[in-house]
Amino acid sequence: MDKQSHYPTWQNKSLKLEKKVGVVGEDIVPTEEKHTLSTEELKAIKARLTKARTQLILDKPFLGNLVLRLPLIVADSWCKTSATDAKSFYYNADFIDSLNNHQIKFVLIHEALHCALTHFARRGNRTKHKWDLACDFAINPLLVKEGFHPPIDVPIFQQYVGMIAEEIYPMIDGNLNQEPMDQHLYDDQANDDSQQSEGGMREDQLQQEPKPKSKASEGEQSSASSLAQQPAKLQPDEIEKLASEWQKNLASSAQLAQQAGKFDGEFAKLIDFFLQPQVLWQSLLAQYMSTFARDDFSYSRPSRRTGEAILPSLKSHQIDIIVAIDTSGSISQEEVNEFVSEVSAIKSNLRASITLLACDDKLCEHSPWRFEAWDELQFPASLGGGKGTNFNPVFDYINAQDSACDVVIYFTDAKGVFPEVEPNYPVMWLIKGKECTPWGTRIQLN
Repeated sequence: MDKQSHYPTWQNKSLKLEKKVGVVGEDIVPTEEKHTLSTEELKAIKARLTKARTQLILDKPFLGNLVLRLPLIVADSWCKTSATDAKSFYYNADFIDSLNNHQIKFVLIHEALHCALTHFARRGNRTKHKWDLACDFAINPLLVKEGFHPPIDVPIFQQYVGMIAEEIYPMIDGNLNQEPMDQHLYDDQANDDSQQSEGGMREDQLQQEPKPKSKASEGEQSSASSLAQQPAKLQPDEIEKLASEWQKNLASSAQLAQQAGKFDGEFAKLIDFFLQPQVLWQSLLAQYMSTFARDDFSYSRPSRRTGEAILPSLKSHQIDIIVAIDTSGSISQEEVNEFVSEVSAIKSNLRASITLLACDDKLCEHSPWRFEAWDELQFPASLGGGKGTNFNPVFDYINAQDSACDVVIYFTDAKGVFPEVEPNYPVMWLIKGKECTPWGTRIQLN
């Protein structure tokens, strides 16, 4: 199997490689003739990287200062294109040599943004392959929109412009046969990926003597004999420290670019988002719901039996909440379960009754479900759905009731038909995705 098939996005179809067969134990492994670059050639390639980086500092100071934070290190055969461990920029010299100056800038910025946006610290329990793709899909359309030229065959999905990796991740098909454009070396599965091939161990692994992990700096990478080995994985405490450092780098680079008058466009919006304190949607929901609590002190005149003094007394009333769930098919069962459990916890703390509605383009035939303050909010066995999204049936139902509710909470991706007239009661939209709402309070879920 051709090794290039592992990285289809980087293939140069005009290049035809002659193959030979090498025998490794009982495995037959196709290998390719390799051209060993001379010291002078390596220096020339590194000079091209340095030149591109300098141009970025002058033309795009925000991005240039981020790129400058990563030492340039030429890597051994484990690196097929480029890579980062959130500490250095690793590159395959042959790959960089095949790019023009515009494409080199694209690759440099791509790796720097992985670090600056702390992708290495945000994966959590997500699948590594899908997360790596989500991170690439978040960065690449943004760079293209800003006028940078990607290497040939790099897929650009314009629908992801302005979205962060957490928003893109659930939109990616788990069976997508696509590889990231670079190697992300910053978690516990990174080293495993490069150690295997279809024929067992790679031939170059058997022929080479074990080498210690390279700690060479940019200035020490000057000859073919000093090609860097794959770095060790990051430890949890190291990830936390690097995340803090990169957030400072992000802030300082943005400040330098603002002073130079060259900080605007999509990057300004994105960085403003990442530099703001992030609050979980659960916390925002709890804060919002607490404003509707009717627990308060009353100074109404008490009974004469208690005396002439008027002392404050605590009065408590139950609030009524309408919870609507979009069942059009774009919301996963796991997300619905998390949402329902969070609302249940808030409900019990606020002494609130819940009326649960399920709707795609019409209300579920079993709606509504009613839960009193002392009841546990449980997700019904079946809600149906799967059709288009129309929000009108929910509000038509609410408007037809004898008494108004205190607040409506709608869990959706906001891709549907909204009522033309805003209701006279508060509405809070919990949104999965990047869609906007014409009225009401919007809280971003992911």
